[in-house]
Amino acid sequence: MSFISVFDVLGPNMIGPSSSHTAGAVLIANVAHKLLAPPLKKVDFTLYGSFAKTYHGHGTDRALLGGIMGFSTDDLCIRDSFRIANERGLAFSFTPDEVETDIHPNTVDIRMENAAGQVMTVRGESLGGGKMHIVRINGVRVDFSGEYASVVVVQQDKPGVVAHITKVLSDRNVNIAFMRLFREGKGDTAYSIIESDGTLPEGIDEELRANPYIQDVMIVQS
Repeated sequence: MSFISVFDVLGPNMIGPSSSHTAGAVLIANVAHKLLAPPLKKVDFTLYGSFAKTYHGHGTDRALLGGIMGFSTDDLCIRDSFRIANERGLAFSFTPDEVETDIHPNTVDIRMENAAGQVMTVRGESLGGGKMHIVRINGVRVDFSGEYASVVVVQQDKPGVVAHITKVLSDRNVNIAFMRLFREGKGDTAYSIIESDGTLPEGIDEELRANPYIQDVMIVQS
């Protein structure tokens, strides 16, 4: 029998009526925006399941938009996220998709584009109690919660890359809580996701990029 704490039931301090539809949505978007170099210029949200049905009434739209601008779950600015996004020149859209049903009921796809023209897509699922998982990055299935400081490495699936990653982390005294490798196929693009117990040291992203098969490194501090 799994243990459920009172905090899983009540959820975090938050703006909005629902830990699943507001707090979880904020956290998904907040993690997503850390995966693409700022500033963001455009973001499109595609909502599924109950997100698609109730996103406006439950404030999921404002929560997602607030999260993508870096607001925390209890930030009062979430109430004014539409106005703030417009003032910042951030273009945004919300598209409910009630056709695809074989999906977690609180799911959102986020397509982000920054000022440099880089595009990234992220899929997140809100699990309740203010918890969430990122389950896809650029169409590749992944799995991380954002609860820990994380390193997300985009790499070619080649021998020695993972050894390079672990050596850099070891040399910088990073204690690994979880490490997983996800890939499109043998030899294709892969994602190494490393979650750490502590804050990640400055400059570690540049050290990781020293390997020629590493294409990008994203740091998500908890």
